[in-house]
Order: sequence, then C-alpha cells, then structure tokens
Amino acid sequence: MNFSRAFAPYLEFAKKAFAREATYRIEVFSEIGSLVLRVYLVRSLWTALYLQNAAPINLPLHAMITYATVALLMSLILEVDGTRLIRDKIRDGSIATDLMKPISVPFYLFSDGFGRTALHAFTIIPSLLLALLLVRIDVPPVPVLLWFSLSFAIGYCVNFLLNFLMNAVAFWTIESFAAQLIVRWTSDLLSGSIIPLTFFPSFLGRLVFALPFAAIYSTPLLIYVGVASPADYTRMVGVQLAWLALFGVISYATWRAAERRIVVQGG
Repeated sequence: MNFSRAFAPYLEFAKKAFAREATYRIEVFSEIGSLVLRVYLVRSLWTALYLQNAAPINLPLHAMITYATVALLMSLILEVDGTRLIRDKIRDGSIATDLMKPISVPFYLFSDGFGRTALHAFTIIPSLLLALLLVRIDVPPVPVLLWFSLSFAIGYCVNFLLNFLMNAVAFWTIESFAAQLIVRWTSDLLSGSIIPLTFFPSFLGRLVFALPFAAIYSTPLLIYVGVASPADYTRMVGVQLAWLALFGVISYATWRAAERRIVVQGG
C-alpha cells in the first residue's frame, strides 16, 4: 500500500503529460505522415544502393528494409526528449520551487517524459499499418521479439539518461541546446539508427560498437533482424545494462551537484 501511494503522484504526472501531448493532434498526424514518407524514401534509397552493390553478409535487401523501417518506428519513441523540462524550468526559475516540493524531481521528469512518450508509442500502430502498404516487414519468432522488447526498453532508459545529462548541463550554462544538438547528431550517426553499425569496417566498427550510442538503436535492431545470434543476446543486453548503470551513477552525481548549484537566468 505504501509503495503504491508513493508512486501515485508520478502516475498522475505521466497522465497529465499524456493529456498535454494529446492536445497537439495536428503535430501527431503530421508525425505519422512524415514517418510514412521516410519509410518510402529509405526503401527507395536502400533498393537503389543494393542494386549497385553486393548485399552485405547476413543482411539481404528485405532485412535491410525491415531494419530501416523498425528503426523509424523506434524513433517515434526515442526522439522524444523526456527531460526537456529541465531546460525550461531553469529558464523560468520554477526548478527552485520544484526542489522544495515533497517529490523526487528526477522521477517527476521521468514520469512526465514517459507520459509524453506513451502518446507517441500509440502512433506506432497507425504508422506501422500505413508503412505496410509500402514495405514488407519481417517478423521474427516470439522469443526474439521478447529479447528485442527487453533490449529496446533498456535502450530507452539509456537514451533518457543521456538526454537527462545533456539537459542538466543547463544548471551550469543556462542553455544546453547546442550541446544536446551535437550529441543528437553524433547519436544519429553512431547509434545504428541510419546505417547499421555492421557496415563500419574493422577497427572503426569495433570502436562504434564500444560507444554507448550502440545500446540505444543498434543492439535491439540487430536482435530483431537476426544479425545477432541467440548466443550473443545475453552479452549484448549485458553491455546495455552496463551503460545504463554507468549513466545512472553519473546522472545521480550530476543531479546532486546541480541541486547545490542552481543558476536561474536573470536571477
């Protein structure tokens, strides 16, 4: 009973964020339309590239189109910045008031971000149905889907903490948009969301797989399309969990330092 009572406020925060995000219906519909257009473009792009070049080992054209389409569907959730509130609250000074409330502000931010993300998760269904009019998506066996879901959930948490750290920079700089933009571009290139990391050659390939960005997109996607063998699932998910734990420790230390140094623009 005490446990459910303790988390009840955060559930309400998530519900309010969901309702707030749902008010922008035009944005939601345009997001679905944009995704379908991107599915068409990536299908055309990879089809043209495969016609001119030999198919990579273990990744034929239909698997590559599946990979790219699932990556776009994942982006509906992963591209939502659930911790943007930090930057906004530092600008208007309300972060100081939040810190005086009997709640955990990081959990509040996570709840708010989760509520916003939940709405975008619902758009996956119509987006997928429309995408199926353009492409054929391979569906792996149920055990693989379960591993993919677990890996995707961990990747979501890694991505959340990465955004959290980038937005927490605003405690020292007031504005964190530039730093976050650089990290986002780097993540888009090195996470496997655009190009499978298996395409990178030798040393460069080992390097990008060693970076935390691979834990966000590449690991769940390689599991989904069957490039990763079942024998590697535990190791790959273990690497994701290691990055999650490391970012969790860094986020905790950063937040404790930020609580002691609140810099509000204009005050």
